[in-house]
Amino acid sequence: MYATVIIGGGPAGLSCALTLADGEKRFEAVRGKRFAVVDSGSSDALKAVLNNVPGIKKGTTGEEFLQALKSQVEEFESVNLIDGEVSEVFGKKGKFKIVLSDGRELEAERVVFATGFHSFNIKTELVEVIPHPRSPRPGKVALRPKAEGVFVAGLAAGEITMIATACGSGVDVACKILEDWNGKVVVGHDKI
Repeated sequence: MYATVIIGGGPAGLSCALTLADGEKRFEAVRGKRFAVVDSGSSDALKAVLNNVPGIKKGTTGEEFLQALKSQVEEFESVNLIDGEVSEVFGKKGKFKIVLSDGRELEAERVVFATGFHSFNIKTELVEVIPHPRSPRPGKVALRPKAEGVFVAGLAAGEITMIATACGSGVDVACKILEDWNGKVVVGHDKI
């Protein structure tokens, strides 16, 4: 069983995974936990050219950015990157089941939806699909969690369509999960 399964391997999902995995070396409550990111390979970031992301060289392609972020995540043995598409999610906090379209099944204590804002086709009663509140384009969606242990990150959480904002949203969700495990507010940043 995974401690957290993240659905979506774009900026929000990978940033969430990176922050959770890094927590293992910082917090006793995270030691030994395993994480998974299920990625269908359809992130909008793959089509982007980044010109205004803090710390990222102007002109970096979204594909280059995601590959660099993925490489950071892959440094942690506690994260399993899974190519696939999720078709169904059900269960409750501590015992979620994530079913992939090819029949594979994962179990998780918590689940994070970082599925973007174009559409939402996963069969589940764990989130409510609502109109995206901050999209500059009509017809986009956001998700609202309806159960404990369910989190939403990035554009799916209603964030504005900026790579840096999506990354920050993924980190914020990871920090909320880390706080839950530690029973208090924790900060997993680098020490000076």
